[in-house]
Amino acid sequence: MNSPVHVAIIMDGNGRWGIKKKKSRNYGHTKGVEVVEKIISEAISKKIKYLTLYTFSTDNWKRPKKEIIFLFKLLDQYIQKELNKFVQKNIKLKIIGNINKFPNYLKKKLKSAEKITINNTKIQINIALNYGSKEEIIKSMQILKKLSKPINEKNITDNLYTKNIPDPELLIRTGNRNRLSNFLLWQLSYTEIYFINKLWPDFTKKDFSKIISKFIKVKRNFGGIK
Repeated sequence: MNSPVHVAIIMDGNGRWGIKKKKSRNYGHTKGVEVVEKIISEAISKKIKYLTLYTFSTDNWKRPKKEIIFLFKLLDQYIQKELNKFVQKNIKLKIIGNINKFPNYLKKKLKSAEKITINNTKIQINIALNYGSKEEIIKSMQILKKLSKPINEKNITDNLYTKNIPDPELLIRTGNRNRLSNFLLWQLSYTEIYFINKLWPDFTKKDFSKIISKFIKVKRNFGGIK
């Protein structure tokens, strides 16, 4: 068997890692970005075509304002730093979620990065920003109602943020938390899930590779018998 086509990751534990190191939550977020770069590289080497990263949820607005502002600046810096690499390495960037509430400078940066990389084909990085799965499903149904289309599985799927993206075969969650946190609830119906007892900044390429190897050995019957 081959590597999964689509891997999703809940990158949990940055803030706790920063506190554990007797520094700040923001320090943990900064270190977490370094891990993202390594995992993207490993995903490319494994020939994974889609990598979805849960970056900022609809519930993250409950965090202190200073932390939210820092996260926005960190995201801005990441796009600024990595965009040329994305172009050179043939990486496509896709934003899933509702970024209307984001600062204008960041919205422009994200939309520009999507446009610049739209024709790249090596791997698609889906960054989930202001993403909430329940809101996504409701929004899809509202679109169908407005268009007077029947509510069925195909039509709902075709109006999600992940339209034209295959469902993840594999979900990884770090941070020693065994929950989905309102992430891709519709799309994860037959996904293999791995909960990892490591905070995200401690997650390594080797950890990622081991999980992929375990996944490859899993027999997936999708409710049937083979």
